[in-house]
Order: sequence, then C-alpha cells, then structure tokens
Amino acid sequence: MSLRDKQSDESALAGPGLAGGRYALDEDVQLMLRFQAGDAAAFDELVERNLAGVHGLAYKFLGDATLVEDVAQEAFLRVFRNAKTYQPRAKFTTWLYRIVANLCFNVSRSHKRRKAVSLEALGHDDASLDWPDHRGEPPAERLDRAELAQHVARAIGELPDQQRMAIVLHQYEHNSYAEIAQTMGTTAPAVKSLLSRGRAKLRDRLAKYMSE
Repeated sequence: MSLRDKQSDESALAGPGLAGGRYALDEDVQLMLRFQAGDAAAFDELVERNLAGVHGLAYKFLGDATLVEDVAQEAFLRVFRNAKTYQPRAKFTTWLYRIVANLCFNVSRSHKRRKAVSLEALGHDDASLDWPDHRGEPPAERLDRAELAQHVARAIGELPDQQRMAIVLHQYEHNSYAEIAQTMGTTAPAVKSLLSRGRAKLRDRLAKYMSE
C-alpha cells in the first residue's frame, strides 16, 4: 500500500460523516471537534491524554525506544493536519492508532534488521504463555519464566508485521477483534486469521522451550 493509499485509509475513519455521530460522547472526539473549531488548547489536551498510549503501541511493536518519538511526533502531526476535515467515524483512539500502526509498518519495512519486541515494552507480560496450546506442551521446568518471556518477546518480534500488530493489539493492548479490525483497516474474520497464524508460528518457534 502506498503512502497516499495509507493516508486515504486513515482518512476513512475521520470523515466524511455527521459531526460527533455515535461517537459524540467520546471525550477525545469532543476534544478533536473543539480543536477543529479553533480551540488550540484542546489539541494540547489530546496529546497529553494520548501520548503515553501512542508511545506504548509503537514501543511494543518496534521494540526500539529511539524510533518511538519520531513515530509519535508524526502521528500527532497527521492529526493536526487533518483537523479541518475531521469527522468521526470511529473512536478517536481507533483512528489515532491506525495512523500509528501505518507509521510502525513504514518504520519496520525501512529497517532491514528486525529487532525483537522489547520485553520492557511488553511490561514483562507473559500472558502469551496462557494461549491455548492444543499439543499440550508444558513449560520446561528448567527454564524460569523470565527467560521464557525473553524467548516469547524475540519470537513476537520475528512475526510478519500484520500478525505482530494483531498480536500486540489483542494480547497486550486488550483490543477486541472489531477494534483491531478498525485499527488495521481490515475485517474481524481477517483479524482472527492473523491471530491464529501468528499464534501458530509462536508455538512452533517456542516449542523447544515449552517442552519438557
């Protein structure tokens, strides 16, 4: 997908449409509409409310703190530039995270050497160990959870971009299939497929660490 296509894809969640609409009660949507009407302070509040979330998503996906700030700055710059034509067709954060996801994909493709997803970025969350493993492979007793979590983080970092983003949004951002579909510009069944294939690859890559 070209840069122009991606920006059009992002715009699809921001208009045209009835101002506010079904998302009128979303506080971030209200702030964006206030900014659109000329309230500069509303944009500052939007950034303050959402900067940590943008940093978190970019860091979880890219695993490199040196890249995160550039992604965040460009994401909010796009929000700023699209203010005049903004009409909410989704929650503000869904639109914002689609912008962030597209930027992350761009950065990932521009770096030939993939880096493992940061374990710190994932919050040392080893919830992935609880994903169903139909082969019934128990964790190796000789491998402590911290070491296993390192292998999980590395395996996630090696997934194809679309699968990795779906895993990060679902497992660590706790988004529903529908929310992920909106963020990634796809359908809920496609998200389910991405998660299924991503988990299968993770199980294969982690099998030797999960077996006795």
